[in-house]
Amino acid sequence: MNITLLLLIIQTFIGTPTFTLQSGDLLFQDSDCGEFCDAIEKVTDGYQGANLSHVGMVIIKDDGPQVIEATTDGVVMTDLSTFLNRSHDSDGGSKVIVGRLNAKYTRLIPSAVQYAQMLIGKKYDHVFDIKNDTYYCSELVYEAFKQANRGKEIFHLFPMTFVDPDTKETFGIWTNYYREIGEPIPEGKPGLNPGGISKSTELEIVHIYGTPSGMKVK
Repeated sequence: MNITLLLLIIQTFIGTPTFTLQSGDLLFQDSDCGEFCDAIEKVTDGYQGANLSHVGMVIIKDDGPQVIEATTDGVVMTDLSTFLNRSHDSDGGSKVIVGRLNAKYTRLIPSAVQYAQMLIGKKYDHVFDIKNDTYYCSELVYEAFKQANRGKEIFHLFPMTFVDPDTKETFGIWTNYYREIGEPIPEGKPGLNPGGISKSTELEIVHIYGTPSGMKVK
């Protein structure tokens, strides 16, 4: 019997397997937030080239999955459906990739979740300074797992860049942004972004809800 036909027959009787989120899963999102997201995505490719500009962490509650994330409103808890429905591909799929920590780090997830929840209400890190007591999306994930791992980082910091790789000039959106907030552009300062984390060898991509722009589908 043709193997494809056999698989179709099996799926007819048992159904297509469903994906279940777990606490500690990371949701990498192509969030379509305009020039800021475009600039973030352009300097670091994500998993399989995906344009990823945001990340949140799943927390399983009694009433279902929630997402803890750092947004411009600060560190907040968001309904999963709200998170997944922020942006869609041409087929209506949510442009979100799910990363899961390797098995050797599973023991850290409860502590990471607990620490992240302690940060709810903290302000957003508008400066992108890893050393202050405010948080941007990648920083929240970084700090939660670092704290759970007794101060040893799991995801790694790299020199940040705000320079367009094509023009070799600072993105105009960043020049204007930092001028408005009265802060110097932290070019070369340590930091991290969603695209970089999505390619970490310390996690595995376990599910893709839709197709983020730029992603090379195998």
